[in-house]
Amino acid sequence: MGEAARTLVEIERLEGGVAVLRLQNPKVNALSSELLRQLGASARSLTEDPPGAVVVTGGDRVFAAGADISEFAGPDEARDIGALFLDGLNAVAAIPRATIAAVSGFALGGGCELALACDFRVASEKARFGQPEILLGIIPGGGGTQRLSRLVGPARAKDLIFSGRQVGAAEALAMGLADRVVAPDAVFDEAVAWARELAGGAVVAQGLAKAAIDEGLEGSLDSGLHREQELFVEVFTTDDARIGVDSFKENGPGHARFTGR
Repeated sequence: MGEAARTLVEIERLEGGVAVLRLQNPKVNALSSELLRQLGASARSLTEDPPGAVVVTGGDRVFAAGADISEFAGPDEARDIGALFLDGLNAVAAIPRATIAAVSGFALGGGCELALACDFRVASEKARFGQPEILLGIIPGGGGTQRLSRLVGPARAKDLIFSGRQVGAAEALAMGLADRVVAPDAVFDEAVAWARELAGGAVVAQGLAKAAIDEGLEGSLDSGLHREQELFVEVFTTDDARIGVDSFKENGPGHARFTGR
């Protein structure tokens, strides 16, 4: 069976409003061209019909390896592969709900970049993160130079990218690359529990807040503040805003039951 005929990315919808986006490209979940195409399509389907929150996961030993090195050749191939990474990972980042990467084992190269495209990262105590492209004489091409530096700062990003070294879960947590570290057998359950907690909230408002933060980081403070004002007005058109404000007036904070509309 050709790779194009195989399902390399699966979506599973769980109770509690959580969708699981699962990579299925044994043995190491290499991010081949076909997987990246399916990843982009799957992420766009979750944008068109959003759940309450999304968990992105891979294998137990390898969350996701990098690009499929067998596809590397010259500049023309690099341009094509880079475009697929840009499209697929941007589609994940654009899902208008909270996204949590459940990282068991290795998240290297493109795998690390996929985790970076998510809002949060739950890591196994045995997880390893890294951008080892420099060891091949190349640089990250799936957002690593941009998303990693915005997350952990330019100096730490340069350290990881220039050296190609891997960091364990404790160091990843300390630098802000990981948000939670748990036992290896608890990673997926922790990510799903966190996703369910977020899915029970005002998910449309979460999506608008996500857009304000992500879009604001792309420009000046002034442009970000103006975008925040636009989205602040927009959120008041939602049912959840009416429910939340009315509940606060009647019962105080923390008692609203949102509908996700």
